[in-house]
Amino acid sequence: MAISKNTISWGIRYVISFLFLLSAVAKLYPSPYFAISTFEVKQLYPMGFSETFAPYFSRILIGIEFALGLLILQKNFLRSVVIPATFLLLAVFTAHLTIETISNGGNSGNCGCFGSLLPMTPIEAILKNVVAMALLVWLFIIMPKANESKGNFWVLTTITFASILAMFMIAPIQPLESSFSVSSPEETATDTVETTIDSSKINLTTPVTIKDTVKKVEANKEELKAELTEPPKHKSGYTQYFSKIDTGRKTLCFFVPGCDHCRVAAKELTEMKKTNKNFPEVLIIFMNEEADLIPAFFKEAGAEYPYKIIEVIPFWKVLGDGKDTPGVKYLWNGNDYKYYFGIGDNKFNPIDYQKLINKTYLELKK
Repeated sequence: MAISKNTISWGIRYVISFLFLLSAVAKLYPSPYFAISTFEVKQLYPMGFSETFAPYFSRILIGIEFALGLLILQKNFLRSVVIPATFLLLAVFTAHLTIETISNGGNSGNCGCFGSLLPMTPIEAILKNVVAMALLVWLFIIMPKANESKGNFWVLTTITFASILAMFMIAPIQPLESSFSVSSPEETATDTVETTIDSSKINLTTPVTIKDTVKKVEANKEELKAELTEPPKHKSGYTQYFSKIDTGRKTLCFFVPGCDHCRVAAKELTEMKKTNKNFPEVLIIFMNEEADLIPAFFKEAGAEYPYKIIEVIPFWKVLGDGKDTPGVKYLWNGNDYKYYFGIGDNKFNPIDYQKLINKTYLELKK
């Protein structure tokens, strides 16, 4: 029994609608503001979008995706407007993903099509879009050329504007934090003080005792010993969060309270700290996402540590471009010696970290 064109057309429309609605909803997972802000930082900023324009573009784009997912199921101007608009949006996405894949020379990372709900590589996303575009072409061919001049264009505009407005209501744009500033360790040099001695003011007749000479020699020895046993002071750029972070050895962590991988990393640090009394002090910068879960976070970690909470977008900035949570950084006198991040090849490794913190300054210099 042959399948009718009407059945095929509705099957295609359901598939396209599902893909677009899923894409829009996934970009709001696990919470709208967190998901949209992450989409902006990881997808839009690298494309050159400014911090001012990106929040508007992201919400409009998701709103349009949601609207097209609904409009493909109605009949007004379906063949003349909705199908071409849907095809065009997919074509733009595909072109961008293709350029991104070629320029990066690989197929790694999450393209962001379905947010963090369903991670998808660029090539997987391209294949998905090509299949969807082929289905739209098929739908365009089998759809009857109805007289769409009698259609109600207000249905299209109402659904589109309502969907866009909903995105702004679900995830209101928050003002940028102008006070946020983190300087790169490579951009700040160690402070030095130059002193000038006026020889005319030196009293050469003043007797120099052996005791003073011994003190000076001992002081010079201590300075030399310090230079050989620990790195010189350096400005890490994190003193706005922890005033003494550039003194001594520190373990700086970047965690999200509800992140399971972050909790595992925190628990591993606690276990290491129990067996090493000289373990570098643990300091945490939390993303302001589900901050109410911080007590549960520390309970699962097995210990509490000093922490600061910062907003979503500033958090991604201080974490670093291309980085993901959990982030664990080893600092000594403000010098950055190791940075673990994400859950891939660079993820936190307790065994490797234990070896690292046991190394002397001279070993780290090699």
